[in-house]
Amino acid sequence: MADRSATTPWRKLATAVYKGPSDCRIYGSIEVDVTETMEYIRTLRREGTKVTLTHFAAAAIARTLYEDVPDMNGFVRRGKVILRDDVEVFISVALQRGKDMSGVIIPKSQDLTVAEIADKLVEEVQKMRSGADIGVGSSKQPLSKIPWPIRRPLFLLIKWWVYDLGLKVPFLNIKSDPFGSIMLSDIGSHGLTDGMAALFPIGKIPAVIVMGKAVQKPVVKRGEIQIRTMVTLNATLDHRIVDGAQSGLLAKGIARRLRSPKNLNAPPEHIVKAD
Repeated sequence: MADRSATTPWRKLATAVYKGPSDCRIYGSIEVDVTETMEYIRTLRREGTKVTLTHFAAAAIARTLYEDVPDMNGFVRRGKVILRDDVEVFISVALQRGKDMSGVIIPKSQDLTVAEIADKLVEEVQKMRSGADIGVGSSKQPLSKIPWPIRRPLFLLIKWWVYDLGLKVPFLNIKSDPFGSIMLSDIGSHGLTDGMAALFPIGKIPAVIVMGKAVQKPVVKRGEIQIRTMVTLNATLDHRIVDGAQSGLLAKGIARRLRSPKNLNAPPEHIVKAD
């Protein structure tokens, strides 16, 4: 008989940090034509560059947040919205064959090409698997061993210390901003085409974007029915920071950039090169 009490470290943490539904969440969804992007990915792979749709989505999200909706790139502290200077995309990754979850922050994501994001993600995931990770994932094991009666009070203390005061927790390897600017979760890698995610209660992020599996669908294009490769992006957003106008700019910016994959694999235009 299966052990019904056996749970992963992440699941133990979730029981402590999540409460019932809150009133600050809003939701949005968009379906994006990624036919050209998927063809470009196949071309790059034939040339030896290992990239996926997740890497393209991360680049599109980062540049959109930085260039189109910079007022969304912030977090709430003591009743005020604090804006960030750079975009750090937090990409969820599956470990232990999908049995456990962690994530990787890509610093200054807005300045990176898709290939550079892919290289950085591979580098950080290798650190996790070798035990050298010092990010948020490394804190799950010790925190998950805390007895239930004091688990949630301790998390509330950590939340106040890290997010309200902006201080580090050195013995837990938790940075003052461990989840970056925005979170991207690829549920398509699990075979799912659609889904929503919760806003992590102790994360200083305005949105979690969930990307489903890219599938071929009949689509009306220029008055004709064509078979196109489509992907659904769903977002859960913090209504304290994000409103409908910003949500629309975010969705349109991501979709526009995903339809121009070669531009995402080139240095962004906002970078000024030195003479």
